[in-house]
Amino acid sequence: MMGVNIEQWLPRDHADGVFLARAQSPEGPCVLRIANGEIYDVTCETPTVSGAVARRAFSGGSKIGTVKSGLPDGWSLLTPIDLQCIKACGVTFAVSAIERVLEERARGDAVQAASLRGHIEERVGTGIRAVVPGSPEAAQLKEVLIDEGLWSQYLEVAIGPDAEVFSKSSVLSAVGGGDEIGIRSDSSWNNPEPEVVLVVAPDGEVVGATLGNDVNLRDIEGRSALLLSKAKDNCASCAIGPFIRLFDDSFTMDDVRRMTVELQITGPEGYRLEGANDMTQISRDPLDLVRQTMDQHHYPDGFVLFCGTLFAPVQDRDTPGAGFTHKLGDIVTIRSDRLGSLTNTVTTSDKASPWTFGIGSFIRNLAERGLAEKV
Repeated sequence: MMGVNIEQWLPRDHADGVFLARAQSPEGPCVLRIANGEIYDVTCETPTVSGAVARRAFSGGSKIGTVKSGLPDGWSLLTPIDLQCIKACGVTFAVSAIERVLEERARGDAVQAASLRGHIEERVGTGIRAVVPGSPEAAQLKEVLIDEGLWSQYLEVAIGPDAEVFSKSSVLSAVGGGDEIGIRSDSSWNNPEPEVVLVVAPDGEVVGATLGNDVNLRDIEGRSALLLSKAKDNCASCAIGPFIRLFDDSFTMDDVRRMTVELQITGPEGYRLEGANDMTQISRDPLDLVRQTMDQHHYPDGFVLFCGTLFAPVQDRDTPGAGFTHKLGDIVTIRSDRLGSLTNTVTTSDKASPWTFGIGSFIRNLAERGLAEKV
């Protein structure tokens, strides 16, 4: 996103909300507040987004322009998080996970899958969609699935009491809108994962939300769940942004619960794929995911949490039966009516821009600007 125009990535109702962002200025990273169509630089008061969230410092700053006029010349937008830990939850849409198991058993035959689904629901005594993870009904469903030879470790976190929570990426390693997003060069089966990302203060309160792409390498993780870290955490493999929308009277957790996150992929050969992540279908409430992430843990700089996705592309791209996988140059756009648009271009992690600005570089830069003590 090398340019000054930010209005195109904000949601249409941005004038009704308050947003946090980060920008690269000639002096270094800056924290921005966007409200009422105006852009304010709050770096002198709060030089980190993590500190602003921890202290709920969401006011003040010096006006640097309007949304319509954009950022000053020579500035560019960064991902809106800095010192927060980057966490993620997986398999949070139980219905999708169970349906995939049924489809595999039925070998893609919809009639056989429906028959098997009906058989299981008859044994459980309730519809699969009505099962709440961790409930007695979920425990009964587990027993039936084991008996039918359909159980897997993925279903354990889909309907069991414990959510899957993992570390997605290192602090300060995420890329923002307009940046390249990286796929491992040795992956031949992969896809984007459009997700809502919650922004959580050190005390566990969720203060807002943004968008994220939790890149999924289906071939590598599919070989073994123990390869999750290798599949998930690579150079430029985590995109977050472009803005954090803070909760207020106009935007609440209920809006997140009702949200649809749309996805569009445009390939260099003219290929086009569209999909969506419907948050109303999530099996675990977002606040429960936050609670489980906080469990017996401390995050002194807060954390952000990917909530998982319902989206899994099955459309063939080239070879019949091979499904979807990325190509270099794919343009991936993830958008929501309330959070805006996050756009990235696909490259391989070994060719992505090297990650060189880590925690040490960040603190040194703030110290040089006389801001380190305000972190």
